[in-house]
Amino acid sequence: MYFNILVEGLLAFIHPWRNIDWFLLLLVLSLTGFGSLTIYSIELAEGLNRNYQHLLMGGVGLIIALTIARFNYRSLLRSHWLVYTVTNISLIAVMVAGVSAKGAQRWITVGGFNVQPSEFAKIGVVITLAALLHNKNANNLFNVIKTLGITAIPWALVFLQPDLGTSLVFGAIVITMLYWANANPGWLILMASPLISAILYHLYLPGWLLWILVITGIAWLTLPVKFVSALSAMVLNFGAVELGNVFWGLLKDYQKDRLILFLNPEKDPLGGGYHLIQSRIAIGSGGMDGTGLFKGSQTQLNFIPEQHTDFIFSAVGEEWGFVGSIILLAVFWLICWRLIWIASCTKDNFGSLLAVGILAIIAFQITINISMTIGLAPITGIPLPFMSYGRSALLSNFIAIGLVESVHNYREMKKNLFKN
Repeated sequence: MYFNILVEGLLAFIHPWRNIDWFLLLLVLSLTGFGSLTIYSIELAEGLNRNYQHLLMGGVGLIIALTIARFNYRSLLRSHWLVYTVTNISLIAVMVAGVSAKGAQRWITVGGFNVQPSEFAKIGVVITLAALLHNKNANNLFNVIKTLGITAIPWALVFLQPDLGTSLVFGAIVITMLYWANANPGWLILMASPLISAILYHLYLPGWLLWILVITGIAWLTLPVKFVSALSAMVLNFGAVELGNVFWGLLKDYQKDRLILFLNPEKDPLGGGYHLIQSRIAIGSGGMDGTGLFKGSQTQLNFIPEQHTDFIFSAVGEEWGFVGSIILLAVFWLICWRLIWIASCTKDNFGSLLAVGILAIIAFQITINISMTIGLAPITGIPLPFMSYGRSALLSNFIAIGLVESVHNYREMKKNLFKN
């Protein structure tokens, strides 16, 4: 009898979360725990305790995620403009009364803690765009332009902090969510074309000229008033070169070094290229099965700056080797797969867009962070989700998971996943 009462009590307790994706939550908690262990290994010689802070913040994040999952995500439809307003106000507050560190003003002090509003702004943008696009397909050019205009305000506020990494995440969010909302792929390529033009012009001039021709053709095929559109696309991409010089002038010296030296870090081995050189040495020394936990020379002797945050993957590569790195990537892949599955099988467009927006945040950060530690992408200061130390980043990631869990908890399943 007592056993039955216990079971009934347990079932009543978990009833509000009966439909959440426990597998997704378990994957996230596993990463958080592994991140704490890795941070402990990195800081063992220094005697720091940020790994406990990471675990504690993960526990707080879990409570927040479960709380969010308990409430129906559709209630956000009524307050998305409030979310958008608070997002922009918080970013403005950083510029007015923010705390500066390492050449950037990204934090505000709340209750004795430094909070990074740009991390939470990513969630605010996802909620806003999902609410705007859920009943308006992006196959209408006006809706696309409206979406870009709304995203431009928080993007500009983040870029001016300056926070180049998070501003790039905003770009990934808007392109992914527009694609999911049936935007013409050609329009998405045109959106990204000025940035690609500015980069190609300085890297490979013949490739830049070929790109201009390709973009002109895409504009001709996908936009109305073909001749004017094609000419406008060509002029915009030519002008992107000069615009790129303007943006380049806005970057700090350390950001310029990061963007240039990833191609050849040996040009400045003791300066801008130092991070990447040491990271590659650490990952390479890990071999197939790693040097062992607490036994990595690069990790234990603190050769790699910021290894507990942006370069935490180098510690994984050194101490756990190729096998451990592949297992970590497999866990990340499973998380992304679950997010895609939830987005695909949710009948409600708003919930589907929320899930795919969160997918864009997590997948982009994983790709860029790991790529920059092995020299395949510039160093942009993007943390590795759930692994890197950072209170604001970890909490925002758990809030994101909480939103997806709410979608899964209150979803209406599609009867046919291949039917629009």
